[in-house]
Amino acid sequence: MKGLKLHGKDLIAAGFPEGRAIGIAINVMLKHHRKTAKEEVLAELARIAADPGAYAEHERYAPIADALTGRDRKAEAMHELVPRKDYRAYGSEHIEQGAIHQMEIAMKLPVTVAGALMPDAHQGYGLPIGGVLAVENAVIPYGVGVDIGCRMCLSVFHIAPEVLVTQREAHKRLLTEHTRFGRAVHEKPMADAVLERAEFDSIPAVKQLKDRAWRQIGSSGSGNHFVEFGVAEITDAKNEFGLAPGKYLALLSHSGSRGLGAGIAAHYTRVAKERCKLPSEAQNLAWLSLDSAEGLEYWLAMNLAGDFASACHHHIHARIAKALGEKPAAMVENHHNFAWKEVHEGREVIVHRKGATPAGKGVLGVIPGSMTAPGYIVRGTGVAESIASASHGAGRLMSRTKAKETISPSVVKKHLEHHGIELIGGGIDEAPMAYKDITTVMASQRELIEVIGSFTPKIVRMCGDGSAAED
Repeated sequence: MKGLKLHGKDLIAAGFPEGRAIGIAINVMLKHHRKTAKEEVLAELARIAADPGAYAEHERYAPIADALTGRDRKAEAMHELVPRKDYRAYGSEHIEQGAIHQMEIAMKLPVTVAGALMPDAHQGYGLPIGGVLAVENAVIPYGVGVDIGCRMCLSVFHIAPEVLVTQREAHKRLLTEHTRFGRAVHEKPMADAVLERAEFDSIPAVKQLKDRAWRQIGSSGSGNHFVEFGVAEITDAKNEFGLAPGKYLALLSHSGSRGLGAGIAAHYTRVAKERCKLPSEAQNLAWLSLDSAEGLEYWLAMNLAGDFASACHHHIHARIAKALGEKPAAMVENHHNFAWKEVHEGREVIVHRKGATPAGKGVLGVIPGSMTAPGYIVRGTGVAESIASASHGAGRLMSRTKAKETISPSVVKKHLEHHGIELIGGGIDEAPMAYKDITTVMASQRELIEVIGSFTPKIVRMCGDGSAAED
């Protein structure tokens, strides 16, 4: 059988008007029906020409139907910004203008219901780091962020913290032997039920990331990710752990979903930008409707990445707890790059917290400071104006580039020595002076959280000790 050949006069005879629809139809049919009999193809084209509306959503013929009806899907998908909705910025006097500008744009999205800006905010991609955005029935991949499910996890042990002085070298070895960063992964990863999840097989964009997830589980990313020993001080006698007020040995980790989350973010950000056209200043805030197949896929993939991130932390803490020979007396963990279905002022919304800690009433979380500043164990108060959120840390005072250009390694070394901090790895871009004052940040959000304890780092393990950046 010879290959299919179509001419314009054939399509005109089938009911097509002269114009671009003929060329589009020929290309579509040659792509999908090159070996189909010409008579059958022309009969199909006659049916499309007679009722193009019936083929508007056809998997193959929608472009032909659009050409016949003059439908412009790109124009349909263009969303204009609306007047800015009001929002609360906590500690605005300490927030850079770039972050405020990004939040202003986010509050102009037609899907936006409410928003808030946390006191540790700084400029990011799309939604600023420290931005909280509640939207109607949609999810914004860049509103969640690239490192989906990035989180804090704190284990408190019934061990006197003095061991960090009397057995310092032993605890340094524990961090070195039982943690991996960047490209370095465990030779024998621990098994986990999250790796058996159906999403790895049912979602094409996730399926191709499964091998990487298997390799990287239980490890940490590069950049500002860390695992550190320190001193937890419980100050609230009515704490949820049943611990007596006092000081304890503790382990704090900060990391996310590694290559799995990054791959999901990259794919669905691209899809969102293709499906949702926005003015140039807002294009990184493109969203996916949760009524769409792509939106549902992203939602499932995002939750998988969040659970994967949690599993990574649990593996880290389990390895070190086993080496210590002690089970944690308490554990606190929370995401800060994620989206949740929540009720805000009686209305179901999708709350994006990009670098923000969930602070619903009674919800526990950890807000770290820097290598030389304490972090805090907190209990949320559920303030509606903040969308039940708080900061996710101290926040950057300067960009990574500026930190590398302006901070001297010798100054950092002296600063760490002065505060009694042992650093394994790490780079100048993570120097303590590159971060805001955590005391100022906490003072700006007193109404959002109750402090029930603190964590002071002593031995810090980060990427940068021979491990390359995360792939």
